[in-house]
Amino acid sequence: MPRPRSFMQVDVFSTDPYLGNPVAVVLDGTDLTDEEMQRLARWTNLSETTFVLPPTTVAADYRLRIFTPGGELPFAGHPTLGCARAWLDNGGVPRHADRIVQECAVGLVRVRRAGDILSFAAPPLVRDGALDEEYVDRIVAAFGVKRDRVLARQWVDNGPGWAVVRLPTAEEVLTLEPDLSLIPTAMVGAIGAYPEGSEHDFEMRTFAPGVGVAEDPVCGSMNAPP
Repeated sequence: MPRPRSFMQVDVFSTDPYLGNPVAVVLDGTDLTDEEMQRLARWTNLSETTFVLPPTTVAADYRLRIFTPGGELPFAGHPTLGCARAWLDNGGVPRHADRIVQECAVGLVRVRRAGDILSFAAPPLVRDGALDEEYVDRIVAAFGVKRDRVLARQWVDNGPGWAVVRLPTAEEVLTLEPDLSLIPTAMVGAIGAYPEGSEHDFEMRTFAPGVGVAEDPVCGSMNAPP
């Protein structure tokens, strides 16, 4: 039988229970195979499941692998924060009191500690610039909107592969009912502005059929790029 392993589920991006984005954290992922990690990620059925491992560099406090139901990601935002919280709460002691350094496939990610608040510094973009027109046409077809409703479109890829389109209003983003079968390998986000004077500036939604996640409740990696 597999040996017992410490496990937590952390609700990220909210101080109110059940209003954030949950992530599964296996606090000791040593000796697990890739297939076993992937199987566990499918079993939790969360957008991400993470595995804490010993670092391979003295610059990091721990190493993290991040799996979705459909595959592994080199970086993701809410898993980074949720894992850092779980690691600290289970006795992890960082080398520096004011920050945690996480090693993942995209490189070293720094997580700042300010009291009980954790915030990560986004890794550099691995791809930016405008989306090609053929890809935009596929996205608008999946979103069920007219091409002229896209005000801007670009890559904001710091590891997961996000492509983002901007629509004129937050309401249009909220009412999207995308046909993800038209973009089965996509990692795509939509953003739209609220009217001036609203409580929020923008509405953002992220769809990740490419890794087996129809919609991510709150996506740190897509929000992070400048």
